[in-house]
Amino acid sequence: MAKWTASDIPSQEGRSAIVTGTGGLGLEDALALARAGGEVIIAGRNPQKGTEALARIRSEVPSANIRFEQLDLASLKSVEDFAARVGRQRESLDLLINNAGVMVPPSRQETSDGFELQFGTNYLGHFALTGHLMPLLRKGKDARVVSLSSVAARQGKIDFDDLQSQKAYNPMQAYSQSKLACLMFAFELQRQSDAGGWGLASIAAHPGISRTDLLHNSPGRWSPSGLARSFLWFLFQPAAQGALPTLHAATAPTAKGGAYYGPDGMGEMRGYPGLSKVPPQAADQAVAERLWQISEELAGVAFRGGVVPSQN
Repeated sequence: MAKWTASDIPSQEGRSAIVTGTGGLGLEDALALARAGGEVIIAGRNPQKGTEALARIRSEVPSANIRFEQLDLASLKSVEDFAARVGRQRESLDLLINNAGVMVPPSRQETSDGFELQFGTNYLGHFALTGHLMPLLRKGKDARVVSLSSVAARQGKIDFDDLQSQKAYNPMQAYSQSKLACLMFAFELQRQSDAGGWGLASIAAHPGISRTDLLHNSPGRWSPSGLARSFLWFLFQPAAQGALPTLHAATAPTAKGGAYYGPDGMGEMRGYPGLSKVPPQAADQAVAERLWQISEELAGVAFRGGVVPSQN
């Protein structure tokens, strides 16, 4: 495809969106959608960062129709409460961007529900969020769900024998598993939508290697990955550039449900939006179906209606 940029985003007037994450890629997503006239809810854990994100966006787009709602993806109760609040405020939702995440904490940490932090936040929290918001999405106009994966998914494996890294914790392996799970969720959600007639497009995207605070905030500025981010900065593209595959997936008329988009240059580390190569393990439908079933049980969410008793 041609060099697609934020200037190619069609008008988002009359469309509503939720973006998880108040900084980095999420901020750039929200800014671009607001600039295009969309109604945007930024969802994040920290109200101060949410306020700062709103101020930044309004400084560039004074007319922005945007607000902040608190959401902690590491708490299934917070996810459920957030979805319930949004459900009381509106009747439909056109776009959900599952963006927020944590990356390679050096020691194993858990969510408030006892899940390994990266699996629970990056993947399971967004799985639950999408499930709770499904009634609104099914009423949306040309509704889309965009789930963020990573180049790290290439090395990922869904370890059903140790999903929560309780037997052994390796920060990057756990991160790669969580991002592979996000990718497989995007594909399986499209299959479920097609089979159930839900009428939404589920699309995956990844930002390549981008300059955000994720590497500094999670393993620490002086970790190997943090040092790489600081001193090999020239390998990292700006967050606004890294957000383009997500924005393309979210808004481009040519973006297809079930597709995977990322940067088109340097091994998909940087560049403009293009179709990404799908890791072979991400295309395993049997694993995806098993992961979906387990995730419904862990999250206590049933996409086809009702609630699955949590086995956690």
